[in-house]
Amino acid sequence: MPPVVVLSCKVLEGVLSPMLDSQPTQTIYMDYGLHRQPRTMAATLQVELDRLPRPSLVLVGYGLCGNGLAGLKAGPHTLVIPRTHDCIALLLGSYEAYRREFAAQPATYYLCKGWLESGDNPLAAYKEYVARYGAETAEWLMNEQYQHYKRLIFVASDEADREKYAPQARAVAEFCQARWGMTYEERIGDNGYVARLVLAASQPDGLGEDFLVIPPGGEVTQQPFLRAPVALT
Repeated sequence: MPPVVVLSCKVLEGVLSPMLDSQPTQTIYMDYGLHRQPRTMAATLQVELDRLPRPSLVLVGYGLCGNGLAGLKAGPHTLVIPRTHDCIALLLGSYEAYRREFAAQPATYYLCKGWLESGDNPLAAYKEYVARYGAETAEWLMNEQYQHYKRLIFVASDEADREKYAPQARAVAEFCQARWGMTYEERIGDNGYVARLVLAASQPDGLGEDFLVIPPGGEVTQQPFLRAPVALT
């Protein structure tokens, strides 16, 4: 059995870490901001993969992420990747849970504690833009990025996280509602999808359609992530 390595966005660290406590697993958590620059994502993750001293089973805590994962080369390793466009399905617990939310309102912006902690949210972005460019330009930039969203959902990993982080999420929601009329909702997420990723360390075969397995010598491409479109009703 090859060594197991977790290569993941830091946004999943709070969910992954308790699941890995009893396992001899190397963990590499990447900065939250990497998803802001999808053009550099594959190259940045490639550096981490290429540093591994032995062929490994690498559990990748990313979705396709704006096509940022495309081009990542397995090299001597085997990669197990959730078959999802981004980490929202991982936070909600399944691709089907994401499909239901998408069907209810496609124009949804999601928040979780990781993005609140890292300052990756509309309210923090506005403050940054004002400081850097001035209020008028900041307003224009914000409208370009967020005016098409209709709903904001805060996904907490459990009730304790909701109690701790909901005040910050609601402050962001008030900012978004005042400018673009976004509605606000809260969800308790489900760790099931992440748990299945961790289970791949001991059961890498038969993962089903919710995961992609990239064998040694393979490369991540966009096509396998594509699924049948969500039917809106």
